[in-house]
Amino acid sequence: MVQASLKRYFLTGLLVMIPIWGTILILKTLFVSLDGILGDAAARLVTPGYYVPGLGIIALILLIFMTGLFAANFIGRQVVRQWESLLNRVPVVRGIYSTIKSMMDILSFAERESYRRVVLIQFPKNGHYCFAFVTGVTKGEMQQLSPDPLVHVYVPTSPNPTSGYFLLVPEREVIAVDITVEEAMKLIVSGGLYTPTQPSGAGSQAGGKTWTPIKQPDAGVQVG
Repeated sequence: MVQASLKRYFLTGLLVMIPIWGTILILKTLFVSLDGILGDAAARLVTPGYYVPGLGIIALILLIFMTGLFAANFIGRQVVRQWESLLNRVPVVRGIYSTIKSMMDILSFAERESYRRVVLIQFPKNGHYCFAFVTGVTKGEMQQLSPDPLVHVYVPTSPNPTSGYFLLVPEREVIAVDITVEEAMKLIVSGGLYTPTQPSGAGSQAGGKTWTPIKQPDAGVQVG
């Protein structure tokens, strides 16, 4: 029991530390390179032998901004997709890159206001539960097709939450859970290695963490 807990904590620590270390290393390398190149160029153009401070950090910020701007358009997305495909073929780099990308996905997903709350739904079949994010309430013609109020839910896949399924689910079949979007994303990306921390109270114990018992869908849990 203790050995399993230590292993889980160690793997969770790696999940947190590797992306942080990788990000710092990449930013430091880019900063030193840009600061050296631009500093030397500015010294030659302005005053020989004079060092112009701050060019590296300014250039790094501009580079990150321009990269994001390029990756947001159609051509940029194609280039990024090809680059990711190339990185995924390199054994060691593949693991580091996928971990960093997954952690960045967690941050970006957690900041999206469209993901209003975390819920459980029975998917892909009854008796099997998965986490989902409520993104809205069904209206118009789609709602008229069902006698029950429907809600929009997004079901992310593991370990890559950027892909998933969009479902229209009867509101009465949605089960509310008391965890944040960020905690749910960490659990999904880690494949269950990360366990959300819940306030102590009534509930079954799992891995030293407190979970609220699952209520059956016909209990009529409402989504606000």
